[in-house]
Amino acid sequence: MDGPDLGMTGRPAMRRVLGLLALAAVPTAVLAVFFLLPVSGMLQRGLWPEGSLDLGVLDVLGEERTRKVIWFTLWTSAVSTVVSVVMGLPAAYVLHRLRIPLRGVVRAALLVPFVLPTVVVGIAIRQLVGESGPLGSLGLDGTPVAILMGLVFFNVAVVIRTVGAAWEALDRRPAEAAAALGASPGQVLRTVTLPALRPAIVSSAVVVFLFCATGFGVVLMLGGTRYSSVETEIYLLTTGAITGSVEYQAAAALSLLQIAAVVALLAVAARLRAVPDPTVRRTRATAARPTRRDLPALLATGLVLLAIATPIATLVTGSLRRDGRWTLEFYRALQGTGEDAGGGGIGGGLLRVPITDALGNSLRIAVDATWMSLLLGVLVSVVVTRRAHSRAEASVRGVFDGLFMLPLGVSAVTLGFGFLITLDDPPLDLRSSPLLVPIAQALVALPLVVRVLVPVLHGIDDRQRQAAASLGAGPVRSLLTVEVPVLWRPLLAAAGFAFAVSLGEFGATSFVVRAQAPTLPVVIYRLIGSPGELNYGTAMAASVVLATTTALVILVVERLRVPGVGVL
Repeated sequence: MDGPDLGMTGRPAMRRVLGLLALAAVPTAVLAVFFLLPVSGMLQRGLWPEGSLDLGVLDVLGEERTRKVIWFTLWTSAVSTVVSVVMGLPAAYVLHRLRIPLRGVVRAALLVPFVLPTVVVGIAIRQLVGESGPLGSLGLDGTPVAILMGLVFFNVAVVIRTVGAAWEALDRRPAEAAAALGASPGQVLRTVTLPALRPAIVSSAVVVFLFCATGFGVVLMLGGTRYSSVETEIYLLTTGAITGSVEYQAAAALSLLQIAAVVALLAVAARLRAVPDPTVRRTRATAARPTRRDLPALLATGLVLLAIATPIATLVTGSLRRDGRWTLEFYRALQGTGEDAGGGGIGGGLLRVPITDALGNSLRIAVDATWMSLLLGVLVSVVVTRRAHSRAEASVRGVFDGLFMLPLGVSAVTLGFGFLITLDDPPLDLRSSPLLVPIAQALVALPLVVRVLVPVLHGIDDRQRQAAASLGAGPVRSLLTVEVPVLWRPLLAAAGFAFAVSLGEFGATSFVVRAQAPTLPVVIYRLIGSPGELNYGTAMAASVVLATTTALVILVVERLRVPGVGVL
């Protein structure tokens, strides 16, 4: 495509600017109310708690527990990133360069952990390393090692998909030329292949580090209050789980620190994705048949599959066994409300509603969050990819481009915290509104939707839009006649990702969900934190149901996947 034509002036240029503003009106209003207002409220609570500037947040950052939390976040994220890269590279090669049986199924299976609800990942790892689990004799339960296992389990798919896509697009001829000149397979890997893959490897490592640093549910489930990351510490401070009282200023201080770190990491990741190595030729290579030299990579991929399948298999097995016998008792208990400390059952249980009702709530909320995120995602994607035909239009689009990228720099927990402290006073007293949870989940899913749609829209020839405009089509009609026919398949894939993410969202939801209408991830966390074998077993059964639903959605998404387009 040619560069932007900035020569348009006069009435046509004004019409295009007005059309751009109209397209951006709805997402801008949503962003202002449900992002900018909560974040500014958080800033106000942290920096101006009494109406005047208070730099007490600096004292919070200097406290011993805060330093420990920051250090724990840094080193666990770094170690998890290194392990994820080491485990992911062989699998990326096997699944994107070799022709093996059921390759598509294996790819989908390795993607499932990334979209599993974090509470499910946490309980699966706990079941694996717990006293009765296969690794129970190692004493890993409640240790940082268990947290590292959960973070790697959750994020290795990022490396496999990101590096694998780049590996699949590498031209084979430079490596073949090096081999013809006498280079060993190891030398070819070190001198030709890895240098060409370096941007993808570094980019995936940055993204994995970001996900590990904001891995709320995994760390909360496996670390409790003893081992806390910045993300979980914000939650614990706002719920009074540490000192018994709510500490908004300390939570705000950590939220500000997290926003700065996440924005910096996202900027690095975006820079790495935007500047590919110009010396590397990209062409989709045909998958080759495995040879004896590929045996180590095949074995390593098998170990990755085993490492991912074992926690899930342990979770399923644990949900079907009680007192050494096979039973469906925990699944039947899904119709009840758990048991309280006194052993109460359906009549006087731990929860206000049956667990099956919580599953219904999760499904309904996920449907609402999906259509909201799709509506916003389409409008945002069109605005940020629309070609500018005048300087005024380029300036307006540049402003919106930066504005719509702001939510990428804020984690779900920080967003939920902002909802908690800002949307509770008239005229925006929305704490009791049933729409607040799906709105929060839609904002969490929105970046994934945009990541799916933007590359597709960038690939549409702008001359088609110009032809539609010359025939009298306005912005909306042009969208329906030019973009929608190309977007329908990616839209379905984006809807699947949004639904899966919303179904398992826990970070923001835990702040704003109503006790009488909980989602299934919130119920699972509540059951896990309560004593009683029935509660723990029912939480495992609920986790299996949630994981199965999510996995089925992702398998459908994989069938709709457009080559070269995705969230990873």
